[in-house]
Amino acid sequence: MNLSSRTIALLISLLVAGVLTAYAHFGPALPFREAFLAAGITVAACFLLVYLSFEALIFREINGIYAGLEHIKRKEFKQLSNKFLFRPEPVKRVRDEILLMAERRQQELDELVRLQALRREFLADVSHELKTPLFAAQGFVHTILDDEEDDIDPATRRKFLSKAATSLDTLDELVQDLITIAQLEKGVVRMRRQRFDLVVLVREIFELLEQQAARRGTILELFPPTLAETEIPVVADRNRIRQVLVNLIDNAIKYGRDHGRVVVALTESGRAVRIAVRDDGAGIAPEHQARIFERFYRIDKSRSRDSGGSGLGLAISKHIVEAHKSNIRVKSTIGEGTTLEFKLGKPKGAG
Repeated sequence: MNLSSRTIALLISLLVAGVLTAYAHFGPALPFREAFLAAGITVAACFLLVYLSFEALIFREINGIYAGLEHIKRKEFKQLSNKFLFRPEPVKRVRDEILLMAERRQQELDELVRLQALRREFLADVSHELKTPLFAAQGFVHTILDDEEDDIDPATRRKFLSKAATSLDTLDELVQDLITIAQLEKGVVRMRRQRFDLVVLVREIFELLEQQAARRGTILELFPPTLAETEIPVVADRNRIRQVLVNLIDNAIKYGRDHGRVVVALTESGRAVRIAVRDDGAGIAPEHQARIFERFYRIDKSRSRDSGGSGLGLAISKHIVEAHKSNIRVKSTIGEGTTLEFKLGKPKGAG
């Protein structure tokens, strides 16, 4: 039974008044009118006495606690006011508030545990990724240093130094990607938005990756084909969007099938342009699709490492696209291929 403080005070007042009135009526002879008046005065006096006692001794302190909880939630550590005084059912409100705050704290603890696990996984991945090129370069250099001057011919020496340089370039690329993603996550990298032709940018990237595509027999296509003679203006950071498209098209070439096709489709819709990069590779299983934008996440670790790259391309691309107020979406079917798409805004006045 949930009874408020007013109800309890009223019941106690009626009980006390009833006892006193009965005593006054059956004890010393009092007329009914005076007895009824005495009962009313007794009820009012007892009600005020009991209720104000509750408020002064218990509920005022509880309301003060509740006010403190409100200020803590809002991070307002200032002098507390009395605005919560004389509100009904303070005990129930404090109980509900404490339970709600406990639930929120538990959610925060669960999130901290999850982030701690991600941090450990990230540190392990970074250590492994840094170790691979570092040990390779170290091995080639020490091989040259350990051999006598006459025991190694100049061609072999140059070959070892070239491999060591390649490993160090890979290490430098990884470090630069780590710096870039850290700056993007902190929001210290500003997007320098400008108007540019998206069709021209895609064709530039096709020329850049043409040899890589040719090694796998991959055909790079712009869809629809009529876009080759059309301008599609957008407003974005050209260099950053170029970085995104290079990452997406490069991945499509790597993980598409040999002698396959990589299609970049540009579709105008309202005030935006949708960019979709499609390959015809093996596809991505549903359980991996939500995680491919995590740092160093690899579906096939051995194949991904053999294909090169720092493992941060998609994570960097995701942050860049989000900085343009958009999102990268993945659509994939096993055995049919994968599509990654996002949108960019069109300049004002564009058709």
